[in-house]
Amino acid sequence: MKLIMKTEFDNLRLNPTHQYEINNNGDKQVVKIYCKSTLIAKKLKLKKSIRYFAVKNYQQYLSNENE
Repeated sequence: MKLIMKTEFDNLRLNPTHQYEINNNGDKQVVKIYCKSTLIAKKLKLKKSIRYFAVKNYQQYLSNENE
């Protein structure tokens, strides 16, 4: 996985064809985005640090062509 921008992560999360789950554990929060049960992106929030990651070819998931 590689770092991506927040807007790209939000576009993946708000896509109606994708599912996401949120896990909280103390100071750590992880948001995972799935497309057809395949992990395509995640957000890691640890205290004040927030990082967004996605798979190598995440651009193909930004459109609705994966239905």
